[in-house]
Amino acid sequence: MTKNELIDRYFDWMYQLVVDDRYYESYRKLFVQLYDTEFTYTIPMDGNRCEDGIELRYRFGREHSYDDSMIAAFLDDRPCSILEMMIALAIRCEEHIMDNPDIGNRTGQWFWAMLVSLGLGSMTDKRYDRKRVYDILQRFLDHKYRRNGEGGLFTVDDPMRDMRSIEIWYQMNCYLNEIINEGSL
Repeated sequence: MTKNELIDRYFDWMYQLVVDDRYYESYRKLFVQLYDTEFTYTIPMDGNRCEDGIELRYRFGREHSYDDSMIAAFLDDRPCSILEMMIALAIRCEEHIMDNPDIGNRTGQWFWAMLVSLGLGSMTDKRYDRKRVYDILQRFLDHKYRRNGEGGLFTVDDPMRDMRSIEIWYQMNCYLNEIINEGSL
């Protein structure tokens, strides 16, 4: 297997984790840009989200019986992407906090909540605007979104703190607490 073949399989695997038959439109162009954009962070604890994104590569390898050495050589030769961080965070949210066998796997729901909060939920291939996506991602990475998180990964109605100043993990927990308290689940 070549490096490019493995990268394509990895990308397709990530895509199918959060895009299912409910989506009639393709979001591949957006996902490619998310995958090509490095996740950088200024809040030290957000490094954990970066590590989760890197670990996603090895999860893929284990699920498809690829040796760690192959993953290290072919996939783990670049920084964590925004796509990897977001999917890994959605998985962590589902598996470690919101797991409910009666409801089923909601990894995609958590991922799409982040995309919508960023302002990218309608960025299908037909509506794709590379410059606009770039600007939105830079705003996110630079913490130049609204105090309530709108324009970042998680939007809340009544933030107890400025969402721009707290790590992504706590932003997610603020969001989850709010939707649980509202009975939105």
